[in-house]
Amino acid sequence: MNNHKEMEDKVIESYKNDEKMMILVYAQWCINNDFDPKEMYKKAYPDQMKNHALREALEMTVAKQESEYIPDATVLNVLQLFGNDDLAFIVQEAIEKRGK
Repeated sequence: MNNHKEMEDKVIESYKNDEKMMILVYAQWCINNDFDPKEMYKKAYPDQMKNHALREALEMTVAKQESEYIPDATVLNVLQLFGNDDLAFIVQEAIEKRGK
């Protein structure tokens, strides 16, 4: 029984770490492309403005000149992998507007 609980805790912890990485990828992609990550998040999830994970991720981002390139497809895939379809939709809209 205890092993099952430990395994469950490890899975949950791994998911949380992966989710933090997803949010960091999103936030850094926004900065790299001159988008406001908070504003885009607010459009996707107007009821969730107090997002602690997004605030933490923003503290870990770097200036776009210091960042690795993050392809558009990567940020879209990562968002969709975690079920953030609304945010992926907003990101897709921003990519399309940027292209015009």
